[in-house]
Amino acid sequence: MARAPPECENPLVALPPIIRSLADGSERLLDRVLCVVGAVLFSQLPEFMQQYLQRLEGHLDEARLAVSRFADAAAKSGMSLDQLVAGASTNPDPSMGRLGGVIRGAVARVGDLAAADDALRHASVWTRPFVFIAHVDAGIARATLAIYKPAVPTTAEGLLYAGLGMVLVLALYHLAVRGPIVRRLQKKSAPGALGA
Repeated sequence: MARAPPECENPLVALPPIIRSLADGSERLLDRVLCVVGAVLFSQLPEFMQQYLQRLEGHLDEARLAVSRFADAAAKSGMSLDQLVAGASTNPDPSMGRLGGVIRGAVARVGDLAAADDALRHASVWTRPFVFIAHVDAGIARATLAIYKPAVPTTAEGLLYAGLGMVLVLALYHLAVRGPIVRRLQKKSAPGALGA
């Protein structure tokens, strides 16, 4: 099978050697910069999720403490927590009715936070980002981001994410940016393009 002439493969061949060398060197440098950017950004994901998980557990402990106090108050009145909620909800005093809603909300919050905590703790390295997105609490995530401290990844998970970041950022660049530009240049430099 006949091979296409070199000028059809690389549109930069028609450029003067100094410019071609500069373009090639710039592209190699850009590839390296993109590798570093992808590695640094993606390697921070495990650290952010770790700091988020610590903050989530703090919220979970606080919510459990609130529910525990409601349960203690119910027990001192000779009731279960469910009976306290039912009694408060049916009480004609509006403030007692609101108390029932507060208790129900606290119990639901413990359930939601405990489910998110359990899911994140038992997620594999591959599924953790998806589990995180599925269970993220926007308020806790914003608070985590506000005080987030980047860290150098020293775990296998951090290195894995760094490698994945390098591959994804380079693939995105080559497929979405470089590829279309090269195809356009090849069309312009194709032998039939001159007469068109």
